[in-house]
Amino acid sequence: MESYYEKHESFIDSLFDDFLTQDLPVNVCKILPCDLNTVLSLSIQSRIKGDGSHRQLSSTIKFNIGKSLSQVPTHHCKFIIIERLPSGVFVDPFELEHLLHRAVFSDVAVFGDTNLELPSVLSNFSVVEVHKDIGLNILSHNKNLLDFTVDLPLHSRYPRLDESGYVEVRLKAPDLFLQCSIQEKPLNRSCLFKLETDDEEADLTWSIPAGKRSDAGIVSVVTFVSALIMLSLESAQEM
Repeated sequence: MESYYEKHESFIDSLFDDFLTQDLPVNVCKILPCDLNTVLSLSIQSRIKGDGSHRQLSSTIKFNIGKSLSQVPTHHCKFIIIERLPSGVFVDPFELEHLLHRAVFSDVAVFGDTNLELPSVLSNFSVVEVHKDIGLNILSHNKNLLDFTVDLPLHSRYPRLDESGYVEVRLKAPDLFLQCSIQEKPLNRSCLFKLETDDEEADLTWSIPAGKRSDAGIVSVVTFVSALIMLSLESAQEM
């Protein structure tokens, strides 16, 4: 993600998709099959846990190797999970740092709009990149290797007014990558693969409570009257 933001000031889905296909050295590896999706089976189930404006984006990933790869050099692999977050929600970088220090992830980063105080109408997209180590020589085995869950602390921004009383925020399915470091003489190599899932639809929708424009006048009057009462009480105490 860092190399993307070196070229672009903000996150745009179409530009990021072009970046993945044109700029990243994805699925180019002379040591391993160029398309690992032919031998791997991957599924992801995501849901939003919790109540209120502070939730968890929970993704359970199941990773299976249907056919072991023979004559693969010693290698160490990790998952890279990229979550594209719309303007209505954000992840707190400080919370991610805490998870990193607890070794929940091997690396984390937040890009884009990281201003936690902005309301939805003034904020932009942000992107979260999470690295999860999955072990040594995993591609040399033929068994269901992994079944793990990644929980990201997710928060809603103050939404725009809406007469329905709710604003829906759509969370797209994450982009999943497998990065393997190959220990090969004389030099070690790193291969990056973009993984496809077996799930046809993995997008989520979060309905966030919002104020109604029709109530704005009432709220303004109540706020004004409350301010007058507080001012009167303070004046009486001074006398």
